[in-house]
Amino acid sequence: MVLKTVIRRGEYYDSGRLMIVTRTISKLEGIIDAAVQMGTALNKEALKRTGLLDKDSEGASVDDLMISMKGTGEGVESALVQLDALLNQSSSGLQDSEYRPKTIDSALKAEPGLNFAIISVPGRFAKNEAMKALQKGMHVLLFSDNVSIEEEKELKTFAVSHGLLLMGPDCGTAIINNVPLGFANKVRQGNIGVVGAAGTGMQEVMTLIHKHGAGISQAIGTGGRDLSVTIGGAMMLQGLKALNSDKNTDIIVVISKPPAPEVSDKILQFIKDECRKTIVVNFVGGGRPESIEACGAISASTLEEAALRASELAGHANGAPRMAEEDLDRIARDEAKRLNAGQKYLRGLYSGGTLCYESMLIVRDFVGDVYSNTPLNKQMKLLDSAAPCKHTCLDLGDDEFTAGRAHPMLDTTLREQLFEHEASDPNVAVILLDIVIGYGSHSDPAGVFADLVRKHKENARREGRHLIVISSVCGTEEDPQNSLTQERKLQETGVIVMPSNAAAARLAGKIVSYANSEERRL
Repeated sequence: MVLKTVIRRGEYYDSGRLMIVTRTISKLEGIIDAAVQMGTALNKEALKRTGLLDKDSEGASVDDLMISMKGTGEGVESALVQLDALLNQSSSGLQDSEYRPKTIDSALKAEPGLNFAIISVPGRFAKNEAMKALQKGMHVLLFSDNVSIEEEKELKTFAVSHGLLLMGPDCGTAIINNVPLGFANKVRQGNIGVVGAAGTGMQEVMTLIHKHGAGISQAIGTGGRDLSVTIGGAMMLQGLKALNSDKNTDIIVVISKPPAPEVSDKILQFIKDECRKTIVVNFVGGGRPESIEACGAISASTLEEAALRASELAGHANGAPRMAEEDLDRIARDEAKRLNAGQKYLRGLYSGGTLCYESMLIVRDFVGDVYSNTPLNKQMKLLDSAAPCKHTCLDLGDDEFTAGRAHPMLDTTLREQLFEHEASDPNVAVILLDIVIGYGSHSDPAGVFADLVRKHKENARREGRHLIVISSVCGTEEDPQNSLTQERKLQETGVIVMPSNAAAARLAGKIVSYANSEERRL
């Protein structure tokens, strides 16, 4: 067996492309393990954990391509021969003779009526490309992350002054005129509009609305920093204006992690003075219900509740299953009784930042503050984000995990590695997962984790432990992966599948609370 490392200086490839190449190389004959990644600190740490890091890789920069392969000498050499063809292989499905514009100007020349641009380039190039599109009168969904907040402010100031949407940066979800953009789901068309500074929060609400039998008119993402003091809710206000004027929208759902207080006041004042539509507000873990209701809106405490309230207003509220508290209590007590005395801790491994945030809020009521790379309490921030301790919930979609790497909703590799580590820890009682499907997401995330759950539940059984895995599936039966199929794959391996992220977090919190209670020890 040999370990071969090649560093290509200044050679950049998109993280999605590198993920596909890595998977293809890893399946070749004679290859035991492989990684083709940009030279970020996170990627080097991942190589170190898997035994693929050598001195050459340690010296790679973020602009360098790292190629690491472990296998037979013949297998590695054969893979290297195939590598360039894989890196440059077209994935668009277009014939070579078909025209593919490489710039915004050439695209507009070919299609003069274009008024919307999706931009996904490395962060250091994103601002210039977004501004080019805005200056051409185009609305922009800026998928790129690692864009400075100063650049974001400049872009949004220009957009607002020209009556345009600048969704982002780091905006992964939108539905415009029934067209899903970025990470989005196939949902029923209806009269509920959504504007949110929370991508997976929007997905959770929209898919639950769909399951209730209601539908979506438009969904406008703002980017996670929009309700900060610096940005001032610029795109949240712009989105509210757009939905307030949209003839197909009767109900509006506003979703965000807690805004800065002065920005929250500005948003609520706008709702009170300007909005003619019925509005449901969920500032996840923030915003006083009385302040929200004083402006004429309806307050929701969870994403699940926001979806229910909006669906009720639309005349639909009987579709999505809801778990009664007494049923949660029964399941929690039964599961807690099967744990060893040493199994005390909860570990959440999330691809969705808002789903992670909501879960931490809910779990806190049962076990107190939890550790995280994005904690509710700053004192609970992990020193090493890839090394959970005690009760921990990780947001693996945070910028620190996605620099030079595809988003975990698309690339499950890092979450798989962390799952294996946590499932092997004899002190872990419960692992929480979100399975987010839809356009742009992994083709079969439940299948990936079902295999891991099956393996580690059996390992735990042999060691005399009971491993509890709880999940929810954010998606619909009309998504390419089919939510019902995804749920069934998980359930067949013993995963407890809950109807919402909030319900999954409540059950996990109850199990760990019972596991650590005097009642259980007696």
